Amino acid sequence: MNTTTFETINLKQHPTLNEKWVQEQIAANPQLLGLGDLILKDKERRQPTAGRLDLLFQDAEALRRYEVEIQLGQTDPTHIIRTIEYWDIERKRYRQYEHIAVLVAEDITSRFLNVIGLFNGAIPMIALQMTALKNGDAVGLIFTKVLDQTQIGQIDDDEESAEVTDRAYWEQRGNKKTMADVDALHQLVKQIDDTLELKFNKFYIGLARDGIADNFVTFRARKKNVLVEARIPRADVIDAMIDEQEISYLEYRENRYRLLLTHEDITAKSEVILDLFRKAYTGSGATP
Repeated sequence: MNTTTFETINLKQHPTLNEKWVQEQIAANPQLLGLGDLILKDKERRQPTAGRLDLLFQDAEALRRYEVEIQLGQTDPTHIIRTIEYWDIERKRYRQYEHIAVLVAEDITSRFLNVIGLFNGAIPMIALQMTALKNGDAVGLIFTKVLDQTQIGQIDDDEESAEVTDRAYWEQRGNKKTMADVDALHQLVKQIDDTLELKFNKFYIGLARDGIADNFVTFRARKKNVLVEARIPRADVIDAMIDEQEISYLEYRENRYRLLLTHEDITAKSEVILDLFRKAYTGSGATP
């Protein structure tokens, strides 16, 4: 195995690698942050009377958003206040999501770690120290979590209008095999109501009738399975059904069962899945 050496770059003093460049690198590859499977929601997001938020990300599999602010050089009080302010504006505007403030800086000093730590009991905040490394003409960014967030309370069940995408987008997020599994699940839905079609949104695949959303069930194609959310009032009998069928069950959240279905599940347990979909359909106020 060959080894190599890297040179640490001070981005604050670099003539061309500026904050905008860092922003573009993170926007293009959110996984650099190490915060999970994130999807870019917005860049330079305008805030009412408060400037612009550098980056806004949404978790691909949860109602969670990350308000990200970037600082070259050392953290300073103004930047910390701005990060918290943007987080507060976003959480008040979109209360259906869990919101986490993310501060990215080259040098997060112990003094400001102490200050951020005081807020962390009430404000979910993550601090990431950013290091730029150079090898020849190649430059890379490393992000080290130096302060983690605490969990916040329950999320409201409001809903924001979804951004429309297409099938190709989801074949890239998942793959053609898991999209075929989504098609199979859609066929189960059509046994209940054959007027419902798939509607491809940025964060989930929903259902629509004549263009009007009816998301009693939603899907997210992944690389190895499909994340299914079924809007059903929680009941012991349904919990027992899921356990008995050995279906992978993530959690019950926001009035929805969150299940991970493999191709084998969809093939072998279609009647059980159809029963769950039917319960979600009737529970949404529709009539089978």
